[in-house]
Amino acid sequence: MIERDLVIANRLGLHARATAKLVQVLSGYRCNATLTAKGREVNAKSIMGVMLLAAGPGTPVLLRVDGEDEAEAAAAVTALFERRFDEDA
Repeated sequence: MIERDLVIANRLGLHARATAKLVQVLSGYRCNATLTAKGREVNAKSIMGVMLLAAGPGTPVLLRVDGEDEAEAAAAVTALFERRFDEDA
């Protein structure tokens, strides 16, 4: 299992488009993935689950991935967060 502490750094937080990108990135991996924020843990591969976090800019998030390709999935999600979901130029 890999855990990463991340922070929502894009202007709009985990809104629909950013959430869709996150779920799309994770859909290519076999591992299980969860996000925890504001005391709530959700399936990171579920658009509805991630949207329920209502995580705005600056919100700390814990990513937890567990499975055969966990390292690759964690790296891909970390890169997506670092790129601010490709929204902020």
